Amino acid sequence: METQLKYLETKLAYEIDAWDAHQAILNNEKIILIDARSPEAFAEEHISDAINFHHRTMNEESVKKLDPSFLYIVYCTGIGCNASTKGAYNLVKYGFKVKELIGGLEWWTKDGYETEGIRIQQSVSV
Repeated sequence: METQLKYLETKLAYEIDAWDAHQAILNNEKIILIDARSPEAFAEEHISDAINFHHRTMNEESVKKLDPSFLYIVYCTGIGCNASTKGAYNLVKYGFKVKELIGGLEWWTKDGYETEGIRIQQSVSV
């Protein structure tokens, strides 16, 4: 039982679900949402207030613009995408506190939380 408790404790230290992330936003916690997908995917649709930082552009120089006092919640499209894992890996490698958003953008929208982007604007104008 102790091994399982340790596993679950560790898992919760590295992952966050949409509800908990949304609550962190509402509570003004020191978090920044990072969309680790391409700029094109980000433009299509992204979580409101997220910043786009494509995992392929993360390097020692590019992460200097980030504040290490924040928790970075990294996401991508969903379970069929590993950009969030690659982004989280890169940020941890450079010393940042990181959690992956479980289910990414897909589960965020299924839970009814706000997104923005070209796809959303097109839906509203139809």
